[in-house]
Amino acid sequence: MGDGKQGEDHVLRLSRVDTKILPPDGGPRYNRLIFCKSPYLLQHAENPVDWHPWTEEAFARALSEDKPVFLSIGYSTCHWCHVMERESFEEKDVAAVINRDFIPIKVDREERPDLDNTYMTVCQMMTGSGGWPLTLLLAPDKKPFFAATYLPPRSRQGAIGLVELLERVTQLWRSDRVRLLQTGEEASRALIRLDNQAGGEKAPDEAPLGKALRQYSEGFDERFAGFGPPPKFPTLHNVSLLLRLWRRSGEKRALEMALQTLHAIRRGGIFDQLGGGLHRYAVDRHWLIPHFEKMLYDQALAVPAFLEAFQASGDVALARAAREVLDYLLRELAHPEGGFYCGEDADSEGAEGTFYLWTPAEVEEVLGKEAGGLFCRGYGICEAGHLEGKSIPHRAGEIKDLAEKEGIEPGALEAALAEGRRALFEARQNRVRPHRDDKILTGWNGLAIAALARGGAVLGDPEAVEAAARTADFLLARMRSESGRLLRRYRLGEAAIPAFLEDYAFLLHGLLELYQAGFVPRRLEQALSLAGEMDELFSDDRGGYFDTGRDAETALVRGRSSQDGALPSGASLACLSLLRLGRLCGDSGLEKKGERLLGSLLPQVVRHPAAYSQTLIALDYALGPKSEVVVVAAPGGEPPDHLLQVLRGRFLPHTEVLLYRPGDRCLEALSPLVRGKEPSDGRAAAFLCREQSCQKPVTDARGLESLLDEISA
Repeated sequence: MGDGKQGEDHVLRLSRVDTKILPPDGGPRYNRLIFCKSPYLLQHAENPVDWHPWTEEAFARALSEDKPVFLSIGYSTCHWCHVMERESFEEKDVAAVINRDFIPIKVDREERPDLDNTYMTVCQMMTGSGGWPLTLLLAPDKKPFFAATYLPPRSRQGAIGLVELLERVTQLWRSDRVRLLQTGEEASRALIRLDNQAGGEKAPDEAPLGKALRQYSEGFDERFAGFGPPPKFPTLHNVSLLLRLWRRSGEKRALEMALQTLHAIRRGGIFDQLGGGLHRYAVDRHWLIPHFEKMLYDQALAVPAFLEAFQASGDVALARAAREVLDYLLRELAHPEGGFYCGEDADSEGAEGTFYLWTPAEVEEVLGKEAGGLFCRGYGICEAGHLEGKSIPHRAGEIKDLAEKEGIEPGALEAALAEGRRALFEARQNRVRPHRDDKILTGWNGLAIAALARGGAVLGDPEAVEAAARTADFLLARMRSESGRLLRRYRLGEAAIPAFLEDYAFLLHGLLELYQAGFVPRRLEQALSLAGEMDELFSDDRGGYFDTGRDAETALVRGRSSQDGALPSGASLACLSLLRLGRLCGDSGLEKKGERLLGSLLPQVVRHPAAYSQTLIALDYALGPKSEVVVVAAPGGEPPDHLLQVLRGRFLPHTEVLLYRPGDRCLEALSPLVRGKEPSDGRAAAFLCREQSCQKPVTDARGLESLLDEISA
């Protein structure tokens, strides 16, 4: 596969010869993708397939040559994308069929979520399922008439192969094109109907929350935790919702499902026991065997879920899990100038999971026979293994049970296992690492800002808050066009692609979390500006939001993604952020925008609420009871840590916090809540405000605890 840096080095010395690009030294041939910045597209730059990136030039060529388009959508760390590349796109005979009869286009779904969402919806409508690589055939007008996911190169076991499919479609294109185009017209009309479904509003009430709790309860895996059959995805915004359902209803079942799921994930092979961080998903019911890729957004969504569960339960193991995820994020995915890379591949050395797997002999070589044997028993590493004779480290049982069996004090056992993890982690660093997708995406980085800010605040880690601030500054300075328009992707010094709704919404969410971690008023100013841009670009003028800006290219439709899958939808997080920003700034107009957006989403939510967890988090927030705490610093302006620690130790999903240093004209202009509030007898004070009315201030931790007990009851 092509290497991104190698591709950059060749750009200046390549020449175009017909549709292929030939280096003068007789080295490997390159196609048009060599001029792209996407690591995924660069991986395919040496394919014999005559790939185009998604451009109008490609569709113009399809029209002029009277050929259909072969569209392939995937991403850099996708295992099955690599498989299809090896089997088909690197094979000259398969490439010859594609090049002869089609105009091939390759798309990075992470750069272009709009295209991915549009054509994935088509695939799901046509086949009932979806996934990556996503394979479509389009007419030159971009209308799809065939959709599938992974296809083998040749037919096998009753499944049609890529070559046979393309040859059959070529025959139909020449002899019965009307039938193919009819399919495309029907699919396009269905997309337009979906796009226009948004309309009307539903008043918020608690009914969808209760229905969601019942659905989660019915789908809960009582033995191994999590929801539904394998494959099991973390989808930890579901856990965040369950914590809110517990807080609202008092149903212990909701809290138990949340905690059991988090502990099962932390103990399982889906969690990297040596280096921290979550893998993409588990293929089995036990959370043991993961699909090994690691995505930035999974890490970013895991941190607040673990931290909120820690606040709700007091279980410090959950706070440690959040710390381990943050450590991985900062160690392996951080860009030196600010920002975070997309993730790491599942494959290394030509196979999936090689970097993460161990045999007992490999463990003992590092730790010695006695310590190695103990570690293997503690982490389930056995001779039989789990994948091709090798084992995935996972917690094989409770510490107290293992300690009793081994005749060791639990504390001594924990220390021994921790030392084993450290030594094996260092040894693992000498292995060939999986490929890292080093592009920076604005939306995913917005989630990372939120995770770092929340983690830094709750765990008392100013370096994490600083990393969040550095990332926000990087995005706001480097991820903009000359006109100031926010952009989607940054790599190798280039920012490009107009940002989508999820980029604006996720960054807005990150800025709000960053404000509440460091209480720098400038972050509220930035959030207000971003919210205004978001409304201008994406509003449909009926209360809803499109995924694509009014100034950007669209494929067939502008799209409206409302379901919360592995990632929350842009609309759901935009809704919550508008409600929060309106509260923090006392701006009823912003709150009304959030309420209208929520109302536009609810008609879809009521049918299957468990599929809309982030929207239900916004609904729970909108229903309240709402409160704000204004913490006023004492003369001198030092943060009153004794009061902030109380607030950060509590699970307060409906409470916003402002820190006011008397005389701060900037914050006074941004938020009327702080005006007129002063220290109490020269001491820092906390004012609890509910329904535009503030109680008498308290100055000590115990007094604040008592006030918070009232709103938590």
